[in-house]
Amino acid sequence: MPALASHRKPRTRLSATPAVGLTTAALASVTLLSTQSATAAPARPAPTIEEVQKKVDDLFRQAGTETQKYNAAKAASAKQRAEVDALLQAAAERAEKLNETRRELGHYAAAQYRDGAIAPTATFFLADDPQSYFDQDQLMDRMTSRQQKVVADFRTQQNEAATKRAEATKSLETLTASQAELRTSKQQVQEKLSEARTLLSKLTAEEKKRLAELERKKEAEAKRKADELARQQAAAAKEEADRAAKEKTADQSSGTGTGSSTDTGSGSGSDSGYASKAEKVLAFARAQIGKPYVWGATGPSSYDCSGLTQAAWKAAGVSLPRTTWDQVEVGTRVATADLQPGDLVFFYDDISHVGIYKGDGMMIHAPKPGANVREESIYYMPIYGSVRPA
Repeated sequence: MPALASHRKPRTRLSATPAVGLTTAALASVTLLSTQSATAAPARPAPTIEEVQKKVDDLFRQAGTETQKYNAAKAASAKQRAEVDALLQAAAERAEKLNETRRELGHYAAAQYRDGAIAPTATFFLADDPQSYFDQDQLMDRMTSRQQKVVADFRTQQNEAATKRAEATKSLETLTASQAELRTSKQQVQEKLSEARTLLSKLTAEEKKRLAELERKKEAEAKRKADELARQQAAAAKEEADRAAKEKTADQSSGTGTGSSTDTGSGSGSDSGYASKAEKVLAFARAQIGKPYVWGATGPSSYDCSGLTQAAWKAAGVSLPRTTWDQVEVGTRVATADLQPGDLVFFYDDISHVGIYKGDGMMIHAPKPGANVREESIYYMPIYGSVRPA
């Protein structure tokens, strides 16, 4: 009998199938990771030294702006405090006068009580607010002229005392706002300086060396421009001296030397007056060289930029306001080419820095936090404009 064919299904070999599945999953994972890596934002490159320098300079400039806001708020707060103190003193004096008049009215009331006067009169005299009684003519008729004057004074003093109290209250509110602005400006300065210090602290030794080299190049370029200005000013001064000498010679030849001498003398007197003040300003400024810049400082051990210029001109008998924004409005505007020693040179579009011109394109100024009062080219920073304070 022939053997029957087996109906059992052949055993399937499964060993290859899981391997294929695993490989597919692995490939999918790799593909997914590759896709994610491709779509992820590329890492931001580290800033160049030039970018760090620009950022730090900008932060110091912003700190300078906030320092001027702080100076303005501090000056306003001090002025407001003085006004509040004066108003409180005035209110206290008015209150004392009011109490004296009240006591005098009390004496009159007591006298009328002893004389048997009617009770409403005594009530009128002793009332905290006798206003409601003023319209009662029968009471006023009972008073002597002296008593009526005391009542009139009492009423006037009440109004004055109330007015002074209201003024003092309003002034206190303004003072509170000024002090809040002062705190805000102080915080802004500290934040800008902290950010600048953090940036610098992250630099490597090599990067700091490169940053110092950039700073030297910047200073050298600024000095070159200062030297050029000095040459131009010297040439202009020589040309003016030659012209004056020729005019003097021509006048002497024509016999009109006396008139010319009078005119020249008048002009020289005016220039001499300013030069004398400028000498005092620069003598003071030179004596401060080496002292540290401290924002908000006005001396004598440290200064900010406008604190130094204010103190220097004070030494020459000229009072300047506290901030760069107010100092730039004092005196006469002058062109850079016409600068004279003692003039004030202002920097940046927001007028946040100032220095004292010393001649030859150079100035004395309190630069920034971490630096000392020093001489430097006026071209180290972008010039806004200049003024002659006196």
